[in-house]
Amino acid sequence: MATIRRRFKQTTSLKDRLAAFANEVREKAEQLAPGLERDEIMKKARQADVAAHIDEWANSSGLQPPK
Repeated sequence: MATIRRRFKQTTSLKDRLAAFANEVREKAEQLAPGLERDEIMKKARQADVAAHIDEWANSSGLQPPK
């Protein structure tokens, strides 16, 4: 039995979605007291920022193939 994968066109870029997610979780973290939960949420925000930068780099016109 084949699995059917639903596909849809994203209206915003991956970079923009990652940036929005990072901002959203940072706002949530600001409402929390310092501690493990806040640290974990901030880690997710940093990971989203890194992913956005990697996506930007991977899609840049100056990206050169490895030699």
